[in-house]
Amino acid sequence: MRESGFCCAGCSYVFRLVHEQGLEGYYRIKDDVTAPADTAVFQPRDYSWLETLQSEAEATAESIPAVTLDVQGISCAGCVWLIERVFQQQPGARDIMVNAQYGTMRLRWVRGEFSAADFARRLQALGYLTGPAGTRDGEPESRGLAKRLGLCAAFAMNVMLFAFPTYFGMEPSFEYARLFGLLALAFGTLSVLVGGGYFIGRAVRAAREGGLHIDQPIAIGIVGAYAGSLYGWLAHEERFVYFDFVSAFIVLMLIGRWAQVAAVERNRRRLLAHQPRAARVRLADGTEVAPEDIRAGHLLSLAAGQTLPVESRLVGDEATFSLASINGEAEPRVFRAGQRVPAGAENVGRAARRLEALQPWGDSLLARLLAPVAQAPGRHALLERIVRGYLIGILAVAALSGLAWWVATGDALRAGAVVTAVLVVSCPCAIGLAFPLADEIATVALRRRGVFVRDDSLWARLGRVRKIVFDKTGTLTLETPVLRNPEVLPALAAGDRAALFALVRDSLHPMAQSLLENLLASGAQSEPVAGAVQEVIGAGVELGPWSLGRAGWRAGETAAGGTVFAHASRVIARFEFADTARSDARAEIAALQARGLRVHILSGDAPAKVAALAQDLGLAPADARGGLSPEAKADWLEAHDERAALMLGDGANDSLAFDRALCRGTPVVHRGVLENKADFYWLGRGVGGIRALLEIDVVRRRTQRAILVFSVAYNLLAVGLAVAGRMNPLLAAVLMPVNSLLTLALVSYGMRRVLARTRATH
Repeated sequence: MRESGFCCAGCSYVFRLVHEQGLEGYYRIKDDVTAPADTAVFQPRDYSWLETLQSEAEATAESIPAVTLDVQGISCAGCVWLIERVFQQQPGARDIMVNAQYGTMRLRWVRGEFSAADFARRLQALGYLTGPAGTRDGEPESRGLAKRLGLCAAFAMNVMLFAFPTYFGMEPSFEYARLFGLLALAFGTLSVLVGGGYFIGRAVRAAREGGLHIDQPIAIGIVGAYAGSLYGWLAHEERFVYFDFVSAFIVLMLIGRWAQVAAVERNRRRLLAHQPRAARVRLADGTEVAPEDIRAGHLLSLAAGQTLPVESRLVGDEATFSLASINGEAEPRVFRAGQRVPAGAENVGRAARRLEALQPWGDSLLARLLAPVAQAPGRHALLERIVRGYLIGILAVAALSGLAWWVATGDALRAGAVVTAVLVVSCPCAIGLAFPLADEIATVALRRRGVFVRDDSLWARLGRVRKIVFDKTGTLTLETPVLRNPEVLPALAAGDRAALFALVRDSLHPMAQSLLENLLASGAQSEPVAGAVQEVIGAGVELGPWSLGRAGWRAGETAAGGTVFAHASRVIARFEFADTARSDARAEIAALQARGLRVHILSGDAPAKVAALAQDLGLAPADARGGLSPEAKADWLEAHDERAALMLGDGANDSLAFDRALCRGTPVVHRGVLENKADFYWLGRGVGGIRALLEIDVVRRRTQRAILVFSVAYNLLAVGLAVAGRMNPLLAAVLMPVNSLLTLALVSYGMRRVLARTRATH
């Protein structure tokens, strides 16, 4: 797809749809960088849950039915505009309200004229997935920080307004001097309550838990400066008054924290909190139950595309199930009547299948794999050392300098002024503003490469990664097999092309999905073809005289190999597929190894297939293991220093290994399995995002070390002046913003190559 100007078939397909539907205005509104389209744009998705929601909404007494849904993929104002325009094009649509901050939309429609499922399918084709509205614990943290920031910025400007006259020569005897001081005190106090309270509260909680946190030195600076200033105002001692510093410092710290939190929340917002297909399970009698309510002996009706929640016995006709997400097998497997089907198997046939549950949900392997595991928060060793050194150093210097001045002069007020000045000028801007800003710039740069950090504690752990562990199917390889002879498709006659499209359009078989992806990317349209598609389990599908399936099934030819598309007994085309590695996998693995990292493959697929892939990628045979169960993957990590491993996987069979690994990432965000366990996810058809993540982290850490060196130099100078008794509020008011500006300049300079590189690669 690079020759066409697109990174993948998904992007090409979405671009064409946007223009065909008259929605090209999206490209004038959207952000400069657009994430690659996920493969979900091509894959059939079950929207029966949404049809049920719509029926329930229309059954209420409300005159205008409405429903609220979560949306996956919203990243900018352009996304909101596009979703609203698509809704307005739907028959029976009334109004829609999209909340980009929460990743939700509320629809209202005309009863009996609107189809919520059709609307969801159109959004899916454009790269947005819908799901049931999840529960939310209050407003996002970034929104609360933005409110605090807005208020504190206003307070800071007012404090400066009433402090400036003092710096420009206003005498204490001036009739309004005391009023100006009172107003500065009032607005400074509001700054501490509204903005400082955020940092002070977090610092207190960290202290109670016996840990060190970045907010502790920030809180000490705020409390020390405010306490000294309050005393100075009460005692009419101007040398103690630093209300302007307090308010400005709080604003700067809030800016850094908001930028850091907002970047991560934006990436989390792209994911659905709940994947709908596992929400309810239909029994054979038509009732629906939650997976937790399934009992042994229940007869289940598993629709096409649904995942089997518990181990069951197939009842009736034979059926085809994909086990890729639980054992890594790329090829679907045919099960006969009476055979056991494992939990986690996906029905990739065209019809619903009946199965008898053999266990309750609590005993299911899938329940174990999907069970949430509380991860210990990542500890940032360098940052903890910095915080510890800062706390010990600045408190010791303040106490010793105050004591020395008291002994030398006998003037307690003079000694108190020195202590206050030390606490004021020892600005922790490096860790309070610059460190979070460097993290935010790194997060934005990665988003331009299609990599999305969803847990900011990842940065604290990346530096300890010494080995990369890949799953095979769906991670090192694509979710669907690669069509090796795509040039056959444009050569098909129009009627044959329409028949092939109809045969693969609603199929979940990996090879049918691959054909559908290539047909859609090449501009194929769904055209009516007489008849209904029939499936012959283990052989293929047919539509009137057309058939698509294994060689020798319908066409009468005897040559083995390939997937044959035929009309009656005439072979029209033979398609060759391969479960090959992602296009850049070999080069990227070599680059990772050149960085001194050990690369491994852990897969549930056949050992021979895993060994062949490892050889193709240049990995040693000892570094590739196949035939592993989910438990065996986790056990291998525990036996090979899991606290230094970055685990990359896509299915439920990787879940236990995810729980053990130091860091976790996934390329699949539409299954509802690993995306909410992962520290990051990436989109697109390559694995280059892994190296980009590590390279950007190196630049980020190098920048933070430079900032730390500068901060130490600044604090030595500023604290030295304070200890010498030469620090006054005016000098502090000048040094603090200068220090902050220089710190920000260092961040921008240090991270400039990261941003330039990501712009160049976009």
